[in-house]
Amino acid sequence: MNKSDDSAATPPRRDIKALVNAGLKRRHAAERRFRWYGLTAISLGLAFVVLMFANIIGKGYPAFWQTYIELPITFDAAVIDPAGTRDPETLANADYAALIRASLRGLFPQVEGRRDLRALYGLISSNAPHRLRGEILADPALIGTTQVIQVLASAEVDTLVKGNINRALDESLRPISDQEIAWIDQLTADGRLTKRFNTILFSNGDSREPEQAGIRGALMGSFYTLLITFLLSFPIGVASAVYLEEFAPKNRWTDLIEVNINNLAAVPSIVFGLLGLAVFINFFGLPRSAPLVGGLVLSLMTLPVIIIAGRAALTSVPPSIREAALGMGASKLQMVSHHVLPLAMPGMLTGSIIGMARALGESAPLLMIGMVAFIVDVPRGFTDPATVLPVQIYLWADLPERAFVERTSAAIMVLLGFMILMNGLAIVLRKRFERRW
Repeated sequence: MNKSDDSAATPPRRDIKALVNAGLKRRHAAERRFRWYGLTAISLGLAFVVLMFANIIGKGYPAFWQTYIELPITFDAAVIDPAGTRDPETLANADYAALIRASLRGLFPQVEGRRDLRALYGLISSNAPHRLRGEILADPALIGTTQVIQVLASAEVDTLVKGNINRALDESLRPISDQEIAWIDQLTADGRLTKRFNTILFSNGDSREPEQAGIRGALMGSFYTLLITFLLSFPIGVASAVYLEEFAPKNRWTDLIEVNINNLAAVPSIVFGLLGLAVFINFFGLPRSAPLVGGLVLSLMTLPVIIIAGRAALTSVPPSIREAALGMGASKLQMVSHHVLPLAMPGMLTGSIIGMARALGESAPLLMIGMVAFIVDVPRGFTDPATVLPVQIYLWADLPERAFVERTSAAIMVLLGFMILMNGLAIVLRKRFERRW
């Protein structure tokens, strides 16, 4: 082949450059599209998160405020203590509801008829007599005097004051009548309606009355349950991670154990609830709906996460630390306990806190062991009947009253706050104690 044939077979330099430039343009265009896809996905994700938080906060923020009605209460001695003995049992059993009814009739003398009077009395929450009884038991000298007492308004009044009932709707479509709205407007004009921070939300247990319902019982149940979970899962998880990573021989049995631990971390949480129901309740006879059983179930669920995080923390410690300790004459146990474990502990704590945060938000396994029961009293120990915050949210979300929508969102805000706090603590611990090699 002559020189002219070679030049004819080889494309010109100008064409090669054009081909390269065209390829670069396509690659750069693909990179721009990929970057645009990523930014779009992140933006959509952030938008949905912001929308979700805005919806929850918008619905839940009013629940942190509660409506009260100021009533002039005459503590009539003839009703409270006719004999004048000031006996505590007599004072506790007096008809304080009659004092509230008399005060309301004094404010609205034009109201007559049993049905109208019943509607008028319904403006006040059913726990108002307990408030008056507490005042008298704390200071019996109030008997015979007239005091302005702030009593809790009913859920319908509170919902109307917060603007969550449309006055323009037909009366049959509202949970409150036109007459009741007129009474509320009169109380507002007289300056007798006030809004205060809702301490009941954090001091009371659950209740069928929305204005009296609180999350203290669920908070204490979550506290006892997580305490049991941490006391069991953390030491067992750390010990298991240390043994598997530092002492266990490498054979098919340890490989099988490692595979099963990784698989358990992906098992649906409700399976652990079924296991707890079959073993802890049906076989061992432990009490249902108790933080003790809930802690045992969540410990089983949290253990794989802690073991995996612990092994990863131990693996991150450089081999030179082990070799230096062994070279100085330390035994393997001394090497692990004095050198490797302290360096790996921040990572283990981080994994444990993340596992506990996951356990805090679980409800499915606890539903299987009976922690979905309606619990009014605040638990005082590990074996008392209790519920937890996610289950309390589940129960309130199923109730039809509009006031429970606020409390459901408020409880979600509290739960998210605790989870953000726990994850933030994990980040702080990692940043504070993490060693870079």
